[in-house]
Amino acid sequence: MSKISMELIQQLREMTGLGMMDCKKALVETDGDLERAVTLLRKKGLAVAQKRAGKTTGAGLIEAYIHPGATLGVLIEINCETDFVASTTDLKTFAKDLCLQIAAMKPLAITPESLDQTYLEKEKDIIKAQLKAAGKPEAMLDKIAEGKVEKIYSEVCLIKQPYIKNDKRSVEDILNDLIAKLGEKIIIKRFSRFQTGVQGDDFFTI
Repeated sequence: MSKISMELIQQLREMTGLGMMDCKKALVETDGDLERAVTLLRKKGLAVAQKRAGKTTGAGLIEAYIHPGATLGVLIEINCETDFVASTTDLKTFAKDLCLQIAAMKPLAITPESLDQTYLEKEKDIIKAQLKAAGKPEAMLDKIAEGKVEKIYSEVCLIKQPYIKNDKRSVEDILNDLIAKLGEKIIIKRFSRFQTGVQGDDFFTI
């Protein structure tokens, strides 16, 4: 095919947050098909994340955010493998964005696995009660409620929430892109959201 244009490379870069060379290679591999290039880059990001899953994350950073008016604040710890990656603009920007995400979206956990099971069961009971009131068959209530669990996760688990700067992608998608770009294991270790007059603010960890 014809030479990949800079405009197309830039468009892919804006969609994925990855470097120019990575975007150009993906477009070359997919003959300039933007949608296929995005899918390819996401698969590569997931592959890198899986490959480095067993690595030790002994470095990292802590980011803070105080909302104007000083009645709302967020602390977050993100871990990575080396001090070099911890000092990159990419990781610092991600941490700042997550602080804004937590301030706005009020997640209760980082991952579905770390979500309080008592809370999850209570939400399922509420869903089943609503379904029963709507006339759904008793035998179907548990199955339908289980099917709605992913929606619960997308609302209260940080990693599954729509990303604050691109609601068509999840925080997990953005994290995997970052792992692919920086070449290290990166984890969201813990966060705390503080708000005046609200009880129960505490650290949420994986």
